[in-house]
Amino acid sequence: MRCLFFWMLLLVSTGLFGQVGGLSTFMFLDLPTSARITGLADHLITVRDADVSLAFSNPGVLNPTMHGQISFNHAFLLADVQHGYVGYGHFVPKWQTTLHSGVQYINYGDFSSADLFGNINGTFDASEYAIAFGAGKQLYERLSVGVNAKLISSQLESYNALAVSTDIGATFHDTSRNIVIGIVMKNWGTTLQTYTDKEKEPLPRELQVAFSKQLRYLPFRFSVIYRYLNRWNILYDDPNTEENTFLLGALENANTENVFVKNLFRHFVFNGEFLLGKKENLRIRLGYNTLRGQELKVNDLRSLAGFSFGVGMKVNRFRIDYGQGSYHLAGSNNHFSISTNIAEFK
Repeated sequence: MRCLFFWMLLLVSTGLFGQVGGLSTFMFLDLPTSARITGLADHLITVRDADVSLAFSNPGVLNPTMHGQISFNHAFLLADVQHGYVGYGHFVPKWQTTLHSGVQYINYGDFSSADLFGNINGTFDASEYAIAFGAGKQLYERLSVGVNAKLISSQLESYNALAVSTDIGATFHDTSRNIVIGIVMKNWGTTLQTYTDKEKEPLPRELQVAFSKQLRYLPFRFSVIYRYLNRWNILYDDPNTEENTFLLGALENANTENVFVKNLFRHFVFNGEFLLGKKENLRIRLGYNTLRGQELKVNDLRSLAGFSFGVGMKVNRFRIDYGQGSYHLAGSNNHFSISTNIAEFK
């Protein structure tokens, strides 16, 4: 299964077109960087607290409380594929700017290399990395902005690729009503070196906008994220479903409306986080990723595809988190994180 996963990824990287996941290379950039984000359905761009791993998704959330924060994250995906992220934040008083750096990685494991006749003649591995540097600043009382720069590298057997990208994000935060609105342009850049020296493959560009609110009388914060503001049609074109048979006369209008609604809701991610205790030492999370849930569901079989949950707690100087994202009946993403503030050890 892992070998099949790898070759599908390689084919996607060299120019096949299909649903959203097949339109670009370096798709590992869309993976959640922390267990907290995994528990919230893979997307969180509106929370401004001490969690430095959030800055990789939206540099607009960078703030002084991230100073000295270091975060280690590792996920176990399907077919023994492993993914992780390490990040650190630093506030510079002279510039009134918060900086961060991080490394995102994915390892697809070892594979057997064979010739056309099936004779094993060795092994090879496959991995990808992204090194990020970012800065964020509060421009006005309620407006913060930030930018990330990323160097991305991919090694798939004898195929190599290199790219650079940037993220530009902003948050509007109304503390009196506990409302935050965020917007971010993710992975906007170019490929410097391609796998096959042919046409450059695009990066997984995405424009997101989100709204979150923390309730006044309940320790709960919910978020609604709208993905792919830069791309309307993200519906998988499945010829086996009647919704896509636009040329069947009387069914045309009804099916068009049905397709519109299905496509619209695939843009949304819904999540919520319970913040328990005076210092929010215990956090419980849940979320639903509509796009993933609809694309990976199995007809006539119940599954939790698209749903996610997680829990986090503060233990002494460390915050420990676990998140699980259900991808398919075949398995889930199990994500673990540990973070601390190195200033507390001085």
